Amino acid sequence: MGMIEPGAERRDDGLHRWMASHRRVFALTGAGCSTASGIPDYRDDQGEWKRRPPVMIQAFRAEEAVYRRYWARAFAGWGRFSAASPGTAHRAFAAWEAAGTLIRLVTQNVDGLHQRAGSRAVIDLHGRLDDVVCLGCGERTSRTAVQVVMTDANQGWQAVAAPAPDGDADIDAAAVDAFAAPRCGQCGGLLKPDVVFFGENVPVERYEAAKAALADADALLVAGSSLMVYSGFRFVRQAHEAGLPIAIVNRGRTRGDDLADLKVEGDVGSLLTGAIAAGASANESRP
Repeated sequence: MGMIEPGAERRDDGLHRWMASHRRVFALTGAGCSTASGIPDYRDDQGEWKRRPPVMIQAFRAEEAVYRRYWARAFAGWGRFSAASPGTAHRAFAAWEAAGTLIRLVTQNVDGLHQRAGSRAVIDLHGRLDDVVCLGCGERTSRTAVQVVMTDANQGWQAVAAPAPDGDADIDAAAVDAFAAPRCGQCGGLLKPDVVFFGENVPVERYEAAKAALADADALLVAGSSLMVYSGFRFVRQAHEAGLPIAIVNRGRTRGDDLADLKVEGDVGSLLTGAIAAGASANESRP
């Protein structure tokens, strides 16, 4: 594997060359693309949890206290999460897609910021936080509408909230206990954001669409992901088994480092802004 150490002079030169040499790239992105937008990530530079792991789907479904705690924290965190704007990494990917050499972007993020930056060839591997589904009858609604319902049901409720990943917020236990969690207006069932919780599988059709896109690619680039979650890491394994060149851009260690031909460490947004622009320009000039 070619390694470019943090702080090296023109450390993105290798990334420029890598991108200029491929015309059909499959990109896999993670939380490191959205931290500059004010959305915290879960893991540190070594891929270890910074906080306790997210709620498991089994507990969310079965335990009323877990369900109430999830929605209380989500209610407190929604304003900051929904106000986040695309950052340099999101804009760089949109520019790369427009240049024509990025064929598919698969993101593990649930914030929709790639689409808001202008990317269209996006697969939201883990779903979107701005959609909500009833686990009872399947009724779907917008997260904004659910926020309005929770506001009406919790008049006077207040909590001091510290930002946490994916629209979550750290609040005190007393605030959780006082919160009225939402239920489906049609059947009274449990409501869940349409994202893949821990303990759930990525929907088969979504996985198959991403797998087909990878089969049509000539290289894979990972940006801003530790690859500790298997649903994303498996695409790196599949690319390696297929003999595709793999590049990783991330701040810190990833699970796929040993499989990569190129690893560049540093700020994802600034590195991609330069490398994608240079790579796209080089490819546009080729016959």
